Formats: sequence, C-alpha cells, structure tokens
Amino acid sequence: MIGEEFVPLSLTPLLIGIFAAVACALPGNFLVLRKQALIGDAISHVVLPGIVVAFLLTGVISAWPMMLGAAGAALVAVVMIEAIRRLGRIEPGAAMGVVFTTMFAGGVLLLEQTDTSSVHLDVEHALYGNLESLIWLDATGWSSLLDAEALAGLPVELGRIAATLIGVIAFIWLFWRPLKISTFDEGFAQTMGIHTNVLGLALVVVAAIAAVAAFDAVGSIIVIAMFICPPAAARMMTNQLESQIAWSVLFATLSAVFGYVLAGYGPLWLGATDAVSAAGMIATVSGLILALTALFGPCRKRAGAPAQA
Repeated sequence: MIGEEFVPLSLTPLLIGIFAAVACALPGNFLVLRKQALIGDAISHVVLPGIVVAFLLTGVISAWPMMLGAAGAALVAVVMIEAIRRLGRIEPGAAMGVVFTTMFAGGVLLLEQTDTSSVHLDVEHALYGNLESLIWLDATGWSSLLDAEALAGLPVELGRIAATLIGVIAFIWLFWRPLKISTFDEGFAQTMGIHTNVLGLALVVVAAIAAVAAFDAVGSIIVIAMFICPPAAARMMTNQLESQIAWSVLFATLSAVFGYVLAGYGPLWLGATDAVSAAGMIATVSGLILALTALFGPCRKRAGAPAQA
C-alpha cells in the first residue's frame, strides 16, 4: 500500500527536488569559495524575464527556448550592470543589486500581464515551482520502475534535471584540477597556463544551466537557497574541498527530503488541514541546516580563512 501511494505521488517530486538541489549546490561550492555567491542569486533573478520573453516569442515552455531566453537575459544584465557602474559611478555590488531586483520585478510584471493559461507559468510558479504536481500518473507501485510503458510516462522535468545534474558532475570532474587551483590561487593558476577567465565564465554558464533546469520544477526560491546554503553549511564542517563537496551534497539531499516531507505532513502533525509549499519548506530546512552548522560546525570559527586545497 505504501509503494502504491508513494511511487506515483511522491517519488518523482522527491527525486526532482533532490536532483535540483544537488545540481545547484555543486557549482555553488566554487562560487562561495570564490566569493561570488551573489552570482547564484543573480542567476535565479535574471532568468525569469528571459524565460517569460522566450515564452512570448515561442508560445511554449521547453528547454531550448528557456535556455536561450535566460542567456539573453543574462547578457542584458551584464550590460546594464556595467553601464550603471560606469555612468553612475557606484560600486559593482550596488549595481548588481539594482539590476537583479529590477529584472526580477520586470519578469513578475510580464507574467502578470501575459496570458499563460495554456501553460503552467505564473508568479506563484516562478517563486515556488510546481514540484507537488510532478506526479507519475502511470505508476502503480515499485514494479513500475521495471515497466517500460510506465517509465515512458515519467514527468519530463525528471529527465531534464537528471541530465543537467550529470552534466554538472561531468564538468566538475573534467575540470577538477584547474577549478581547484584557480579557486584558491588564481595567480598561480595563470602561471600554470590555466585560462582562469574562461574557466570562471564556464563555471557561471554551468551554474546558469543548472538554475534554468531547476527553475521550471522548483522555482526561484530553491535555486537561490541551494546555490548558497548547502555550500556555506559545508564550509562550516571542513577545510578540505573534497569533503566540502561531499557535505554540500549531503546537506542538499537532506534539505530536499526533509523539506518535502515536512511540507506535506508537518502542518498535519500540528493540527492544520492544508500542506505548505514544498519549495518554501525545502529552502527553510536548508537555512536551518546552515544556522546549525554556523552554531556547532567544527570549522565555524575559521569560516573566513581560506580553505585548504
């Protein structure tokens, strides 16, 4: 009975939540160590208007239009940041804050003024995603995992985020050594012939791909939280990069699992009648994990010191 209910109703949302969290947390480790954590926040903000414009032009919500729209929005954001920084003579952080919030607000306004009734795209979807609705209707139990006909009915979001996670892992594995060296000592990396600017850009592109792939299913809240919270919490646990990666994957997975379970059953345990947003609860759990590691993590007092390569 448990399998008959869990597999069709909860297995795929849970897997999508885990894959999305880990796909964002992995590049987030390098962004946090490079003191570029704001880039993860930025990506989750600027992709919204790009995705909405892509929908307006194509009339569909699919991977390639979303990616191209997000890439175009990112390019516009870079140009606007540089223009504000030069013309307004303000520091880059302030310029980024202005552009990111403005573009996200513009995306929300576009959504409110656009007829998206034919697809699942609205303001609530942009913030919280549609994780709870990504159920596997063709599944009848655990045996469906071996049924080719049932597997064909899996939500497309699962395949998309799984492929993205594999791509993120492949990028980090292939470029592990140059990523590691350039993260801790950019000058030394350049003397070794590593093109740090190109590698840094590639890292941002990979992070953007992860954000766009996760955005449709889990919304911007999880994307923002997962880029920062699991890596930052992992940083409190160790001074070794390899261990930090492992901790961040664990924290991202725990956030997704406990967040999803608490969203569905937590209110019932407290006597409420309605569940809460899974995306919001996952982000909340990730924040609580970060708070606990900040209080009790073995490396919390050395969080500002450079990690050991």
